[in-house]
Amino acid sequence: MVAQEEGQRRSGRLVVLAVAAGLLACTCATGCSGGGAAAEDARARSDSVEVLHHAAATLAHAGSAKARTSMEMATGGTRVTIRGQGVYDFRKQTGQFKVLLPEDPAGTDEHRPITELLTPGALFMKNRGAGVPDDKWVRVDTAGLSDGNLVTGGATDPYAAAELLRGARTATYVGRTEVAGTPVRHYRGTADLDIAASSASKGQRSALRAAAKGFATAEVPFDAYLDDQGRLRKVRHRFSFVNGLRKGTVAVASTTLLYDFGAPADVRLPARGDIYAGKIAEQ
Repeated sequence: MVAQEEGQRRSGRLVVLAVAAGLLACTCATGCSGGGAAAEDARARSDSVEVLHHAAATLAHAGSAKARTSMEMATGGTRVTIRGQGVYDFRKQTGQFKVLLPEDPAGTDEHRPITELLTPGALFMKNRGAGVPDDKWVRVDTAGLSDGNLVTGGATDPYAAAELLRGARTATYVGRTEVAGTPVRHYRGTADLDIAASSASKGQRSALRAAAKGFATAEVPFDAYLDDQGRLRKVRHRFSFVNGLRKGTVAVASTTLLYDFGAPADVRLPARGDIYAGKIAEQ
């Protein structure tokens, strides 16, 4: 009888140990494994620069997305924010945005949204003001702008923002977080405009070369957020350029948020007769 009870106790202990071992195995499979998210995070730390260099190509593979932009400028103690929203085709490098200018300091001057079409080498604007008829577009050669249209249009071209990351010289993996409810990996570093221009696609190369010459410094600090598929979800660049009128340096922070990948992005350029050929008034 004693031997039978001892056998039952041993059997019970074996069952408990087996269950505990099973629970431990399940826990390690989800949280302790060297694979999965933990392994991806390890690779993100070791290959941060390489991951960022591929961000633009990954967007091209994704095809298109909706985007929201904001541009904060600070000069002479004044800070203004310009906001935009639209769609972008990464394969064609074309986009359409509505850009909203801030009110004047008194809050009495309400600006209509400016419609902007972004294309390789050119920026088209409607409702530009400055003496341009309401039904006409203004065409601007982005290679002729001192900032390559990273700042001028009030919304940084999303693909140019991604191509800037090709110039990442240093980058640190900060950790995992969320952007608009999507899990992402956060990277922080500095990009070089000269390197980015030399590595950029043909559509963005001339604009980035212009920016490399026109900004106060070729170094551009950034924070980039990539999802688990390597798609850029959010990027924030901090530019610095010389204000020729006030002979001072202007600090600009440009943020691009990408979402709803695969959304239709049918961008149609204006006909030649719809482009304004007259003089634009000084503002």
